Amino acid sequence: MASIDIRDVSKIYNGGVTAVSDVNIDIVDGEFIVLVGPSGCGKSTLLRMVAGLETISRGEVTIGGRTVNDIDPADRDIAMVFQNYALYPHMTVYENLAYGLKNRRTPKAEIDARVAEAARMLELQPYLERKPRALSGGQRQRVAMGRAIVRKPSAFLFDEPLSNLDAKLRVSMRGEIKRLQRRVGTTSLYVTHDQLEAMTLADRLVVLSGGRIEQIGRPLDVYHRPATTFVASFIGSPAMNLVSGELHGSKLALGPALIDLGTNVPTQGAVTVGLRAEDLRLHADAEGSLPFRIDYVEELGSQRLVHGMVGDQAMVAALSSEIPLPETTSLSIAPSRLHFFDTASGQRIDWSGEAVGQVTVTAAPEAVA
Repeated sequence: MASIDIRDVSKIYNGGVTAVSDVNIDIVDGEFIVLVGPSGCGKSTLLRMVAGLETISRGEVTIGGRTVNDIDPADRDIAMVFQNYALYPHMTVYENLAYGLKNRRTPKAEIDARVAEAARMLELQPYLERKPRALSGGQRQRVAMGRAIVRKPSAFLFDEPLSNLDAKLRVSMRGEIKRLQRRVGTTSLYVTHDQLEAMTLADRLVVLSGGRIEQIGRPLDVYHRPATTFVASFIGSPAMNLVSGELHGSKLALGPALIDLGTNVPTQGAVTVGLRAEDLRLHADAEGSLPFRIDYVEELGSQRLVHGMVGDQAMVAALSSEIPLPETTSLSIAPSRLHFFDTASGQRIDWSGEAVGQVTVTAAPEAVA
């Protein structure tokens, strides 16, 4: 096991295209870090630079205290699990698991012991004599992980290993990867575009956009305190509602309503207001809440997503499916659940809303004094 330090790392391709820009991440020994972001954000490029499959244009990567910029991938003491299983079709499961060890001239007794240990951990004992074509997708992915485990590397690198699996199998495989990493305790760097997968697996998330880090933190910290509007809109399903508002003293003008926050926010004027769907409460039209016009409803079983409009701005509320929908509706939210972002930069604006009581709402005048 080993720590991984990524210092001021950039990747610039011929022609001046920057895929990764000045990335800094400290990964402690045994930590499970997930790189998450949309397609093209640079997460796989960053992983490949750590693996040695891409050259580093600028910066430094160290694994276990050793700088690896100029070290061949085979000598970095890492093991990769890819999106495609990359199994040898003419070899049995045992032979696939043992292949890398044989190439390193590992003694046969040790090969047998390592393969047996990995097969037991991954419940592959019944399949050791089968060839990949006789395995399901999930079983093939477990073989691919077993091939990494038998090497006993300093670090595991996962490049979207579950993206080829169906939704149900992805859920079960997420659990297997999490249990496996806890059991072996190996430092792991994992790439995915699936924010739910990232949230459930990570000790810490690294959210990337446009080759840059937007935020690093524990999954729930990132979810509850997004650093930017990008993070707010990317992490969470449904995404955080982001709407335009105006702050004047302790008052927030939002759509047709004026909300008394009870305390000043450390900025004034135009802001972007963030509201998580599950923090919104739906009522029959009531004084002191935001007028809300329902457009349509998504029924998801235990939960329903109610899509509608506050003034001319779209919002989504997540509610229990057991709560009946009134014919005419309005929304309310506790001030501690409001998020404010700078409209120009998208950066979070922190404030002391936690000390404030329930929002009170009045009709917004044409101009706020």
